[in-house]
Amino acid sequence: MRKPATIAVLGAGAWGTALGGTMLAAGNRTTLWARDAALAEAINGEHRNERYLPGIALDPALHATTEIGEALNGADCVLAVTPAQTLRAVLVAAQPHMSRGIPVVLCAKGIERETGRLLSEIAAEVLPDNAVAALSGPSFATDLARGLPTAVTVAARDAKLAAQLAESLSAPRLRCYSTDDLTGVEIGGALKNVLAIAAGATSGAGLGASAVAALITRGFVELRRIGAAFGARPETLMGLSGLGDLILTCGSEQSRNFAYGLALGRGESLEGRPLAEGAHTAGIAARIIRERGLEAPIIQSVTELLNGRLTVDAAMQALLARPLKSENGH
Repeated sequence: MRKPATIAVLGAGAWGTALGGTMLAAGNRTTLWARDAALAEAINGEHRNERYLPGIALDPALHATTEIGEALNGADCVLAVTPAQTLRAVLVAAQPHMSRGIPVVLCAKGIERETGRLLSEIAAEVLPDNAVAALSGPSFATDLARGLPTAVTVAARDAKLAAQLAESLSAPRLRCYSTDDLTGVEIGGALKNVLAIAAGATSGAGLGASAVAALITRGFVELRRIGAAFGARPETLMGLSGLGDLILTCGSEQSRNFAYGLALGRGESLEGRPLAEGAHTAGIAARIIRERGLEAPIIQSVTELLNGRLTVDAAMQALLARPLKSENGH
């Protein structure tokens, strides 16, 4: 029987709260760090997080605090569950309270907009004395919080550490697979958000299910091409953190990125919509593509859409007008 771990979860949004409750279900001791005092009070007193997980009762044992040092005190493992663009600031705040050597598991997906760094690179820079891992895969926070079956991948460059973390983080309704392809898992998680915006925009513009299916399939080709340029293994991108996450994110309005694209395709206002990480990732992904001389017209089109320089119809026409070639030639 495995020894219970003490886990700090940094971030009390939907995913952080869901993971916190799941870690308790796995038999671990868990503390949740929240920026907002009212949110922490609601979790502790009402056992609810109505802002992010409406209608879901939380485990009364889930404790939240606004003191990051309290959350990290005695932690054997840290789950960093804050948006990609705020990760650096949160890790800087956490660093003075982090014990040397404990692993940091990155549970957000994206690329830092200002620097083009993967999240593992940020963590390695800010926390050089801590091992870095990532948790990614086809997972909606509401499903996990309701106790519905979910499978994800836990990645670390040290295969033994990845396997240990997968065992420690697995729960009755959360199955964790392991891999040492950390880069592949991160690339899959970041780029699928951009492609989900494209799928949502195509659907929202009423271009039909056939167009959406074609876009997802060819988008996956782009994902694999970019992954290969970063050294990701093809089998990783064919797995849960690549193709699996892409299928989920491109097929449901539960996905904030798909819903964001849907509104974009319908011509609706994007003001006040929930965070869509793909909107932040698209621009830096397009820049990386240009700098590396890669071909990824769908991802580049999403950037043009978001910047208002292209309509959905015009983007689709441009994609259809590209020179014909062998599908197997990519």
